[in-house]
Amino acid sequence: MSAHLPILQVLVPLLAAPLCATVRNGRAAWAVAVVASWTSLWIAIQLLALVLADGTISYELGGWAAPWGIEYRIDTVNAFVLLIVSMMAAVITPYALRSIERELEASSVALFYAAFMLCLTGLLGITATGDVFNVFVFLEISSLSAYALIAMGQDRKALTAAYQYLIMGSVGATFIVIGIGMMYVMTGTLNMADLSVLLPQVSSTRTIAVAFAFLTVGISLKLALFPLHLWLPNAYTYAPSTVTAFIASTATKVAVYMLLRFFFTVFGPAFSFDVMQLDRVLLPLALVAIFSMSLVAIFQTNIKRMMAYSSVAQIGYMILGISMASVTGLTAGILHMFNHAMMKGALFMALGCVMYRIGSVHIDSMRGLGKRMPWTMAAFVIGGLSLIGIPLTVGFVSKWYLIQGALEKGWWPVAVLVLLTSLMAVLYIGRVVEAAYFHDFPGDDEHDLGEAPLAMLVPTWALILANLYFGIDASLTSGVAGSAARSLLGLGP
Repeated sequence: MSAHLPILQVLVPLLAAPLCATVRNGRAAWAVAVVASWTSLWIAIQLLALVLADGTISYELGGWAAPWGIEYRIDTVNAFVLLIVSMMAAVITPYALRSIERELEASSVALFYAAFMLCLTGLLGITATGDVFNVFVFLEISSLSAYALIAMGQDRKALTAAYQYLIMGSVGATFIVIGIGMMYVMTGTLNMADLSVLLPQVSSTRTIAVAFAFLTVGISLKLALFPLHLWLPNAYTYAPSTVTAFIASTATKVAVYMLLRFFFTVFGPAFSFDVMQLDRVLLPLALVAIFSMSLVAIFQTNIKRMMAYSSVAQIGYMILGISMASVTGLTAGILHMFNHAMMKGALFMALGCVMYRIGSVHIDSMRGLGKRMPWTMAAFVIGGLSLIGIPLTVGFVSKWYLIQGALEKGWWPVAVLVLLTSLMAVLYIGRVVEAAYFHDFPGDDEHDLGEAPLAMLVPTWALILANLYFGIDASLTSGVAGSAARSLLGLGP
């Protein structure tokens, strides 16, 4: 069985998707999704353990040897990302039961879980495959299902948000497939390992430079790098709470992984950063994203939109680490993928609990919730502290590595900006805390609002406790991230 884990990682949710649609019953579909997501998590843990113990795993589909056949190739980098995606799915799927029943019509629930499983399949497939065209195929699977999931939101603006995402996502996917096509024309292969060997022989041609540019734009659009982030705020704001939590904690992380895989493994760091000088593009965009999006978040009144703009800023932190092209910088970027998934997943799940009880996440609606929903708001506060980067939370660990990487490069103004934007996060998280704890509930004082259901609180608090645990003891996550960074730079394990 262990020999087939790479393909099972993708097959399990793929087979669960039609099963969810077939059963028609919402709770039965949910049960199928829970089993599939937890099985995916178990497989991801096994794969990471195998990679750390024995090195890279190569799995040939259909017995066809690479590069002629499709290869799934699991190393430290994508084993870590597989863990992030499957872990978030495993936590969010149990949470979805009550949240989705409240926000969607009963007839749509089973189809929701089918689309959810397809989205999970696509994200895991992008991460596991060692074939660049397969990346595009799985990207389309995850994107199309994500458009459907977002469109299921209660507000009619969800349809507009999904349409906007569809248009911009299609443009991004087109750029990516054009770049892949150009690489294939010049090398005759689609296998990533084979491309990394053959591309240096044709790297001086204009075609490869253009392919590099197309891939840069396409992937930047998918990961919502400023200024190509315009699809993200509306998508996060109007999607169902469960969808927002899932996409925010997984989709952009997988897109960042694509950037790492293409520019460090396929093209190689020497070509990407010395010849094409990718850092001269990524670094300024990351810095502008960190500052401007944190500033925009301060003035939002819808808390989901506030967190959406915060996500664009946090993506800036990841890209900042990657643009350093150093072990410490890459470690910071990869580690922040994991940490941000936990903190932003917890924050959006807490907002889903609020949505469940009061039907709104507008800042004025959250007045007095500190007393009426103490566990939910406590979870939001701790998640917010992690987002700010307070010590003993995962956010602090990420920013510590980022500042360390910046100082190693002699970029002290960048280190100062990281600290400054952390203070800006205090302002927008502080606005929510002020409304929840220092204002009275606007409704009838005699009305007992009550907490969110345990089925939603337990998964939310599981992520909050993970935020604290990995903030106190980051040896495992930082060790794996450091190993992944060294392998991407070709420095060995």
